[in-house]
Amino acid sequence: MPSLLSLYRKIIFARKPGWDEQPLPSIQIKAANIQVSPSKVRHYAEVCGFTFDEALLPPTYLYVMVFRLHAAIFTDGLITFPLLGMIHLKNKITQYRPVQIHEALSFSCALTESRKTDIGLEVDLVSQVKVGDELVWESTSVYLYRMESKTRRTRPPKGEGLSFLAPQFWQLDEGLGRRYAKASGDYNLIHLHPFLSKRFGFERVLAHGMWSKARCVAALMPEAELRPFTIDVSFKLPLFMPNTVTFDTETNGDHVLFELRDQKGRRPHLTGSLQYL
Repeated sequence: MPSLLSLYRKIIFARKPGWDEQPLPSIQIKAANIQVSPSKVRHYAEVCGFTFDEALLPPTYLYVMVFRLHAAIFTDGLITFPLLGMIHLKNKITQYRPVQIHEALSFSCALTESRKTDIGLEVDLVSQVKVGDELVWESTSVYLYRMESKTRRTRPPKGEGLSFLAPQFWQLDEGLGRRYAKASGDYNLIHLHPFLSKRFGFERVLAHGMWSKARCVAALMPEAELRPFTIDVSFKLPLFMPNTVTFDTETNGDHVLFELRDQKGRRPHLTGSLQYL
């Protein structure tokens, strides 16, 4: 797998002018015969709230490995805009079967599509994990490179109809971002310290979007652990820390809707759905 140290050197010190409004190139990267570290999985599970049985990988853990390939693509010389400051809009994960911690894994990631929107350039990265020739896990992430926009600012989103009658309350302390960065390797500066987040225009530290997803997925376990499923989320309002958030679900057969909202249960930080296959 690409070295995180060398990738972060490129991310932090590379001087990229911004999107030149030319079509993005097709870029694909692969890494084969990768073994997972049990101690790293254990640490990740603890930070994200999973119960780790020393056998099955948490469904979102493979994303933190795939993120290295994402970073390698975005730091490629053919990409003219920086990774720092990009916004993770959506993430969809499909787990076709539980992945054993001892299995040798092959990874691939490709920049498959991009499109210009009112607020910037959206980029799709599709990642796959195989055991031998068997596809066991795949993910699509949508990132936004924000550009100047003359359109009116949109209103903050509201919850999408879940009753939220008996939500769980989760307390998030300011150090969560640093703990997740150590567990995942995602050291985006806006998640580490208020001084650093203020350099990017944020008054407080932000929680990682993929920590929010992982914590929600952990709350849906162990019911979903042994079944094939797709979990699709959209990241809504930034989640500043320290904070208190609320989580609730609504189940209809093989379909589960869930949301992570603010303390009062009004504004969503994340909306998602789990669909059994």
